[in-house]
Amino acid sequence: MAPAVMALDAMAPEAMALEAMAQATAPIPLDFAFRVEPGELLALVGHSGSGKTTVLRTIAGLWRPTVARVSIGGRGWLDTAKGVDLAAHRRRVGVVFQNYALFPHLSAARNVMAAMDTPDPAGAARLLDLVNLHGLGDRRPAQLSGGQQQRVALARALARQPDALLLDEPFSAVDRATREKLYSEILALRAHLKMPVVLVTHDMNEAQLLADRLVVMDKGRMVCTGTTAQVMADPTALRAMGIREVAALLPATVVSHLPDGLTLLETPAGALFLPLLEAAPGTVVRVRIMAHDVILSRARPEGLSAQNILAGRITRIVAGQGPAVMVHIDAGGHEILARITRRAAETMGLQVADQVHAILKSMSVARDHIAAGAPAQGGD
Repeated sequence: MAPAVMALDAMAPEAMALEAMAQATAPIPLDFAFRVEPGELLALVGHSGSGKTTVLRTIAGLWRPTVARVSIGGRGWLDTAKGVDLAAHRRRVGVVFQNYALFPHLSAARNVMAAMDTPDPAGAARLLDLVNLHGLGDRRPAQLSGGQQQRVALARALARQPDALLLDEPFSAVDRATREKLYSEILALRAHLKMPVVLVTHDMNEAQLLADRLVVMDKGRMVCTGTTAQVMADPTALRAMGIREVAALLPATVVSHLPDGLTLLETPAGALFLPLLEAAPGTVVRVRIMAHDVILSRARPEGLSAQNILAGRITRIVAGQGPAVMVHIDAGGHEILARITRRAAETMGLQVADQVHAILKSMSVARDHIAAGAPAQGGD
Protein backbone atom coordinates (compact mmCIF):
# COMPACT_ATOMS: atom_id res chain seq x y z
CA MET A 1 0.00 0.00 0.00
CA ALA A 2 1.40 3.39 -0.96
CA PRO A 3 1.94 6.14 1.63
CA ALA A 4 -0.95 8.58 2.01
CA VAL A 5 -0.92 12.24 2.93
CA MET A 6 -3.10 14.46 5.09
CA ALA A 7 -2.27 18.13 4.61
CA LEU A 8 -3.26 21.38 6.25
CA ASP A 9 -1.78 23.76 3.66
CA ALA A 10 1.96 23.42 3.95
CA MET A 11 2.41 27.03 2.79
CA ALA A 12 0.10 28.65 5.34
CA PRO A 13 1.23 29.98 8.75
CA GLU A 14 -0.69 27.30 10.61
CA ALA A 15 -0.04 24.53 8.10
CA MET A 16 0.09 20.85 8.99
CA ALA A 17 0.78 17.74 6.96
CA LEU A 18 0.57 14.05 7.83
CA GLU A 19 1.63 10.99 5.86
CA ALA A 20 0.90 7.49 7.14
CA MET A 21 1.24 4.05 5.58
CA ALA A 22 -0.64 1.00 6.81
CA GLN A 23 1.38 -1.53 8.80
CA ALA A 24 0.36 -4.77 10.49
CA THR A 25 1.31 -3.32 13.89
CA ALA A 26 -1.12 -0.40 13.64
CA PRO A 27 -4.45 -0.40 15.54
CA ILE A 28 -6.03 -0.29 12.08
CA PRO A 29 -4.38 -0.08 8.64
CA LEU A 30 -4.22 3.53 7.47
CA ASP A 31 -4.53 4.82 3.92
CA PHE A 32 -5.70 8.42 3.71
CA ALA A 33 -4.95 11.82 2.18
CA PHE A 34 -6.67 15.10 2.95
CA ARG A 35 -6.01 18.80 3.42
CA VAL A 36 -7.29 21.27 5.99
CA GLU A 37 -6.85 25.03 5.78
CA PRO A 38 -6.18 27.29 8.78
CA GLY A 39 -9.54 28.30 10.26
CA GLU A 40 -11.30 25.42 8.52
CA LEU A 41 -13.15 22.62 10.32
CA LEU A 42 -12.77 19.20 8.73
CA ALA A 43 -14.91 16.31 9.98
CA LEU A 44 -13.66 12.71 9.89
CA VAL A 45 -16.79 10.58 9.69
CA GLY A 46 -17.33 6.85 9.59
CA HIS A 47 -18.58 3.91 11.60
CA SER A 48 -16.81 2.66 14.74
CA GLY A 49 -13.54 1.01 13.77
CA SER A 50 -13.12 3.04 10.59
CA GLY A 51 -9.84 4.58 11.80
CA LYS A 52 -10.97 8.10 12.70
CA THR A 53 -9.50 8.16 16.20
CA THR A 54 -6.26 6.51 15.03
CA VAL A 55 -5.77 9.41 12.62
CA LEU A 56 -6.41 11.90 15.43
CA ARG A 57 -3.99 10.10 17.77
CA THR A 58 -1.33 10.17 15.05
CA ILE A 59 -1.64 13.94 14.73
CA ALA A 60 -1.53 14.42 18.52
CA GLY A 61 1.50 12.18 18.96
CA LEU A 62 -0.38 9.52 20.91
CA TRP A 63 0.21 6.90 18.20
CA ARG A 64 3.23 6.45 15.94
CA PRO A 65 2.63 4.57 12.67
CA THR A 66 5.60 2.67 11.28
CA VAL A 67 5.80 5.08 8.33
CA ALA A 68 4.43 8.57 8.85
CA ARG A 69 5.08 12.30 8.52
CA VAL A 70 3.40 15.12 10.44
CA SER A 71 4.31 18.79 10.10
CA ILE A 72 2.65 22.13 10.75
CA GLY A 73 3.76 25.51 9.49
CA GLY A 74 6.78 23.75 7.99
CA ARG A 75 7.80 22.48 11.44
CA GLY A 76 8.21 18.74 11.68
CA TRP A 77 6.23 16.89 14.36
CA LEU A 78 6.84 13.41 13.01
CA ASP A 79 8.90 12.12 10.10
CA THR A 80 9.87 8.46 10.41
CA ALA A 81 12.08 8.70 7.32
CA LYS A 82 14.20 11.40 8.99
CA GLY A 83 13.99 10.08 12.53
CA VAL A 84 11.86 13.00 13.78
CA ASP A 85 9.30 12.24 16.50
CA LEU A 86 8.27 15.22 18.63
CA ALA A 87 6.78 14.16 21.96
CA ALA A 88 3.05 14.70 22.36
CA HIS A 89 3.50 17.36 25.07
CA ARG A 90 5.75 19.37 22.73
CA ARG A 91 3.20 19.46 19.91
CA ARG A 92 1.11 22.60 20.20
CA VAL A 93 -2.15 20.80 19.72
CA GLY A 94 -5.36 21.19 21.69
CA VAL A 95 -7.43 18.05 22.17
CA VAL A 96 -11.02 17.78 23.44
CA PHE A 97 -11.97 14.24 24.39
CA GLN A 98 -15.48 12.81 24.62
CA ASN A 99 -15.05 12.15 28.35
CA TYR A 100 -13.75 15.72 29.02
CA ALA A 101 -10.65 14.46 30.97
CA LEU A 102 -10.85 17.33 33.46
CA PHE A 103 -8.97 17.35 36.76
CA PRO A 104 -11.75 16.71 39.32
CA HIS A 105 -9.95 18.44 42.20
CA LEU A 106 -9.38 21.69 40.29
CA SER A 107 -11.81 24.50 39.56
CA ALA A 108 -12.83 25.28 36.00
CA ALA A 109 -10.39 28.20 35.90
CA ARG A 110 -7.52 26.12 37.26
CA ASN A 111 -8.28 23.37 34.75
CA VAL A 112 -7.85 25.97 32.02
CA MET A 113 -4.68 27.40 33.58
CA ALA A 114 -3.18 23.91 33.78
CA ALA A 115 -2.83 23.99 29.99
CA MET A 116 -1.10 27.39 29.89
CA ASP A 117 2.66 27.84 29.59
CA THR A 118 2.35 30.53 32.27
CA PRO A 119 -0.82 30.34 34.43
CA ASP A 120 -2.90 33.47 33.89
CA PRO A 121 -6.16 33.87 35.85
CA ALA A 122 -7.32 36.76 33.65
CA GLY A 123 -6.60 34.75 30.51
CA ALA A 124 -8.48 31.77 31.90
CA ALA A 125 -11.47 33.99 32.68
CA ARG A 126 -11.45 35.35 29.11
CA LEU A 127 -11.46 31.83 27.67
CA LEU A 128 -14.29 30.75 29.97
CA ASP A 129 -16.25 33.81 28.85
CA LEU A 130 -15.56 32.85 25.23
CA VAL A 131 -17.23 29.46 25.78
CA ASN A 132 -20.16 31.01 27.69
CA LEU A 133 -19.07 30.07 31.22
CA HIS A 134 -18.91 33.57 32.68
CA GLY A 135 -18.86 33.51 36.46
CA LEU A 136 -18.35 29.74 36.77
CA GLY A 137 -14.56 29.69 37.06
CA ASP A 138 -14.57 28.71 40.75
CA ARG A 139 -16.72 25.61 40.27
CA ARG A 140 -15.22 22.15 40.16
CA PRO A 141 -16.24 19.67 37.41
CA ALA A 142 -18.67 17.84 39.71
CA GLN A 143 -20.56 21.12 40.17
CA LEU A 144 -21.00 21.59 36.42
CA SER A 145 -23.37 19.99 33.96
CA GLY A 146 -22.09 17.77 31.17
CA GLY A 147 -22.36 20.59 28.66
CA GLN A 148 -20.53 22.99 30.97
CA GLN A 149 -17.75 20.45 31.53
CA GLN A 150 -17.39 20.12 27.76
CA ARG A 151 -17.04 23.89 27.49
CA VAL A 152 -14.30 23.85 30.13
CA ALA A 153 -12.50 21.14 28.15
CA LEU A 154 -12.72 23.30 25.03
CA ALA A 155 -11.43 26.38 26.89
CA ARG A 156 -8.54 24.30 28.23
CA ALA A 157 -7.68 23.10 24.72
CA LEU A 158 -7.64 26.69 23.48
CA ALA A 159 -5.49 27.75 26.45
CA ARG A 160 -2.55 25.94 24.85
CA GLN A 161 -2.73 28.45 21.98
CA PRO A 162 -2.66 25.41 19.71
CA ASP A 163 -1.49 25.25 16.11
CA ALA A 164 -4.25 22.66 15.57
CA LEU A 165 -7.42 21.79 17.47
CA LEU A 166 -8.62 18.17 17.60
CA LEU A 167 -12.16 17.27 18.70
CA ASP A 168 -12.70 13.57 19.45
CA GLU A 169 -16.46 12.78 19.60
CA PRO A 170 -16.85 15.89 21.79
CA PHE A 171 -20.64 15.82 22.10
CA SER A 172 -21.36 12.11 22.43
CA ALA A 173 -21.69 12.20 26.23
CA VAL A 174 -24.32 14.95 26.44
CA ASP A 175 -28.08 14.85 25.85
CA ARG A 176 -29.76 16.06 22.68
CA ALA A 177 -30.86 19.43 24.07
CA THR A 178 -27.31 20.18 25.23
CA ARG A 179 -25.91 19.09 21.86
CA GLU A 180 -28.21 21.56 20.10
CA LYS A 181 -26.80 24.43 22.20
CA LEU A 182 -23.20 23.27 21.78
CA TYR A 183 -23.57 23.05 17.99
CA SER A 184 -24.65 26.68 17.83
CA GLU A 185 -21.90 27.73 20.23
CA ILE A 186 -19.21 25.95 18.22
CA LEU A 187 -20.43 27.66 15.05
CA ALA A 188 -20.28 31.03 16.82
CA LEU A 189 -16.84 30.23 18.23
CA ARG A 190 -15.54 29.48 14.73
CA ALA A 191 -15.09 33.21 14.14
CA HIS A 192 -12.36 33.22 16.81
CA LEU A 193 -10.50 30.10 15.64
CA LYS A 194 -7.57 30.68 13.29
CA MET A 195 -6.06 27.21 13.48
CA PRO A 196 -7.12 24.10 11.51
CA VAL A 197 -9.74 22.05 13.36
CA VAL A 198 -10.31 18.31 12.93
CA LEU A 199 -13.53 16.81 14.30
CA VAL A 200 -13.93 13.06 14.72
CA THR A 201 -17.54 11.91 14.79
CA HIS A 202 -19.74 8.99 13.79
CA ASP A 203 -22.73 11.35 13.69
CA MET A 204 -23.38 12.58 10.14
CA ASN A 205 -25.82 15.19 11.42
CA GLU A 206 -23.11 16.67 13.61
CA ALA A 207 -20.56 16.59 10.79
CA GLN A 208 -22.84 18.29 8.27
CA LEU A 209 -23.96 21.03 10.65
CA LEU A 210 -20.47 21.93 11.89
CA ALA A 211 -17.92 21.13 9.20
CA ASP A 212 -16.70 22.99 6.14
CA ARG A 213 -15.69 19.71 4.54
CA LEU A 214 -16.04 16.00 5.30
CA VAL A 215 -13.72 13.02 5.02
CA VAL A 216 -15.55 9.69 4.95
CA MET A 217 -13.43 6.82 6.30
CA ASP A 218 -13.96 3.07 6.15
CA LYS A 219 -11.58 0.41 7.50
CA GLY A 220 -8.72 2.89 7.73
CA ARG A 221 -9.14 4.17 4.18
CA MET A 222 -10.33 7.54 3.01
CA VAL A 223 -13.37 6.80 0.85
CA CYS A 224 -14.24 10.38 -0.13
CA THR A 225 -13.54 13.99 0.81
CA GLY A 226 -15.27 17.24 -0.11
CA THR A 227 -18.15 19.53 0.76
CA THR A 228 -21.46 18.09 1.91
CA ALA A 229 -22.83 18.20 -1.64
CA GLN A 230 -19.74 16.48 -3.08
CA VAL A 231 -19.81 13.71 -0.50
CA MET A 232 -23.55 13.17 -0.91
CA ALA A 233 -23.02 12.76 -4.66
CA ASP A 234 -20.45 9.99 -4.22
CA PRO A 235 -22.04 6.51 -4.30
CA THR A 236 -19.06 4.88 -2.54
CA ALA A 237 -19.27 7.39 0.30
CA LEU A 238 -23.01 6.85 0.63
CA ARG A 239 -22.52 3.10 0.98
CA ALA A 240 -19.85 3.66 3.65
CA MET A 241 -22.04 6.08 5.62
CA GLY A 242 -25.31 4.21 5.21
CA ILE A 243 -27.99 5.32 2.78
CA ARG A 244 -30.34 6.60 5.49
CA GLU A 245 -27.73 9.22 6.45
CA VAL A 246 -28.07 10.97 3.09
CA ALA A 247 -29.16 14.57 3.60
CA ALA A 248 -28.71 18.06 2.21
CA LEU A 249 -27.85 21.23 4.09
CA LEU A 250 -29.95 24.31 3.38
CA PRO A 251 -29.12 27.78 4.75
CA ALA A 252 -32.07 29.78 6.06
CA THR A 253 -32.86 32.97 7.95
CA VAL A 254 -35.40 33.16 10.77
CA VAL A 255 -38.19 35.54 9.75
CA SER A 256 -40.71 35.29 12.58
CA HIS A 257 -42.26 33.04 15.23
CA LEU A 258 -45.93 32.32 14.53
CA PRO A 259 -48.81 31.98 17.04
CA ASP A 260 -49.42 28.35 16.01
CA GLY A 261 -46.03 27.23 17.32
CA LEU A 262 -44.14 27.28 14.03
CA THR A 263 -41.17 29.39 12.98
CA LEU A 264 -41.11 30.91 9.49
CA LEU A 265 -37.74 30.82 7.76
CA GLU A 266 -36.66 32.19 4.41
CA THR A 267 -34.43 29.98 2.26
CA PRO A 268 -32.95 30.51 -1.22
CA ALA A 269 -35.70 28.16 -2.45
CA GLY A 270 -38.63 29.80 -0.66
CA ALA A 271 -40.40 29.84 2.69
CA LEU A 272 -39.90 27.04 5.21
CA PHE A 273 -42.08 26.36 8.26
CA LEU A 274 -40.50 24.41 11.14
CA PRO A 275 -41.38 23.75 14.78
CA LEU A 276 -40.58 26.70 17.05
CA LEU A 277 -36.88 27.56 17.07
CA GLU A 278 -35.13 29.31 19.94
CA ALA A 279 -33.55 31.88 17.64
CA ALA A 280 -34.26 35.57 17.15
CA PRO A 281 -35.55 36.89 13.82
CA GLY A 282 -32.61 37.56 11.52
CA THR A 283 -30.61 34.59 12.84
CA VAL A 284 -28.93 32.53 10.12
CA VAL A 285 -29.41 28.79 10.60
CA ARG A 286 -28.40 25.61 8.81
CA VAL A 287 -31.17 23.06 8.23
CA ARG A 288 -30.37 19.42 7.53
CA ILE A 289 -33.03 17.85 5.30
CA MET A 290 -33.03 14.07 5.07
CA ALA A 291 -33.37 12.73 1.51
CA HIS A 292 -35.92 10.10 2.51
CA ASP A 293 -38.23 12.80 3.92
CA VAL A 294 -38.57 14.67 0.60
CA ILE A 295 -41.47 14.01 -1.80
CA LEU A 296 -41.41 15.30 -5.38
CA SER A 297 -44.17 16.72 -7.56
CA ARG A 298 -44.05 18.11 -11.08
CA ALA A 299 -46.78 20.69 -10.46
CA ARG A 300 -47.09 22.77 -7.32
CA PRO A 301 -49.54 20.72 -5.24
CA GLU A 302 -52.59 22.10 -3.47
CA GLY A 303 -54.62 20.80 -0.56
CA LEU A 304 -51.69 19.06 1.18
CA SER A 305 -51.07 19.01 4.92
CA ALA A 306 -47.36 19.54 4.19
CA GLN A 307 -46.70 23.29 4.14
CA ASN A 308 -43.13 23.31 2.82
CA ILE A 309 -43.05 23.31 -0.98
CA LEU A 310 -39.73 24.37 -2.50
CA ALA A 311 -39.29 24.83 -6.25
CA GLY A 312 -36.16 23.61 -8.00
CA ARG A 313 -34.58 22.03 -11.07
CA ILE A 314 -33.22 18.48 -11.34
CA THR A 315 -29.46 18.45 -11.88
CA ARG A 316 -28.73 14.75 -11.48
CA ILE A 317 -30.49 11.41 -11.03
CA VAL A 318 -28.37 8.62 -9.55
CA ALA A 319 -29.62 5.04 -9.48
CA GLY A 320 -28.79 2.95 -6.43
CA GLN A 321 -28.20 -0.77 -6.15
CA GLY A 322 -31.73 -1.32 -4.84
CA PRO A 323 -35.14 0.01 -5.89
CA ALA A 324 -34.32 3.67 -5.12
CA VAL A 325 -32.82 6.59 -7.00
CA MET A 326 -31.30 9.80 -5.64
CA VAL A 327 -32.60 12.95 -7.25
CA HIS A 328 -30.37 16.04 -6.92
CA ILE A 329 -32.29 19.33 -7.12
CA ASP A 330 -30.94 22.87 -7.48
CA ALA A 331 -33.13 24.99 -5.22
CA GLY A 332 -32.07 28.62 -5.36
CA GLY A 333 -28.40 27.76 -5.81
CA HIS A 334 -28.38 25.15 -3.04
CA GLU A 335 -28.98 21.45 -3.29
CA ILE A 336 -31.90 19.41 -2.02
CA LEU A 337 -31.81 15.61 -2.22
CA ALA A 338 -34.82 13.34 -2.66
CA ARG A 339 -34.57 9.57 -2.31
CA ILE A 340 -37.53 8.08 -4.16
CA THR A 341 -38.27 4.74 -5.79
CA ARG A 342 -37.10 4.02 -9.31
CA ARG A 343 -40.75 3.22 -10.13
CA ALA A 344 -41.83 6.72 -9.02
CA ALA A 345 -39.10 8.40 -11.06
CA GLU A 346 -40.05 6.42 -14.17
CA THR A 347 -43.78 6.99 -13.69
CA MET A 348 -43.17 10.74 -13.39
CA GLY A 349 -40.77 10.65 -16.33
CA LEU A 350 -38.18 12.63 -14.38
CA GLN A 351 -35.16 13.87 -16.34
CA VAL A 352 -32.26 16.22 -15.74
CA ALA A 353 -33.29 19.89 -16.18
CA ASP A 354 -36.94 19.19 -15.28
CA GLN A 355 -38.63 21.65 -12.92
CA VAL A 356 -40.01 19.98 -9.79
CA HIS A 357 -41.35 20.85 -6.36
CA ALA A 358 -39.78 19.34 -3.25
CA ILE A 359 -42.32 18.73 -0.48
CA LEU A 360 -41.29 18.46 3.16
CA LYS A 361 -43.42 18.00 6.28
CA SER A 362 -42.66 20.60 8.96
CA MET A 363 -42.47 17.92 11.66
CA SER A 364 -39.98 15.77 9.73
CA VAL A 365 -37.03 18.05 10.56
CA ALA A 366 -35.59 17.11 13.96
CA ARG A 367 -34.62 19.88 16.37
CA ASP A 368 -31.00 18.74 16.48
CA HIS A 369 -30.87 18.92 12.66
CA ILE A 370 -30.88 22.71 12.91
CA ALA A 371 -28.01 24.88 14.10
CA ALA A 372 -27.55 28.62 14.22
CA GLY A 373 -24.54 29.76 12.24
CA ALA A 374 -23.30 30.74 8.82
CA PRO A 375 -23.14 28.13 6.05
CA ALA A 376 -19.92 26.17 5.66
CA GLN A 377 -17.08 27.82 3.77
CA GLY A 378 -17.13 26.96 0.12
CA GLY A 379 -20.89 26.32 0.14
CA ASP A 380 -22.72 23.11 -0.63
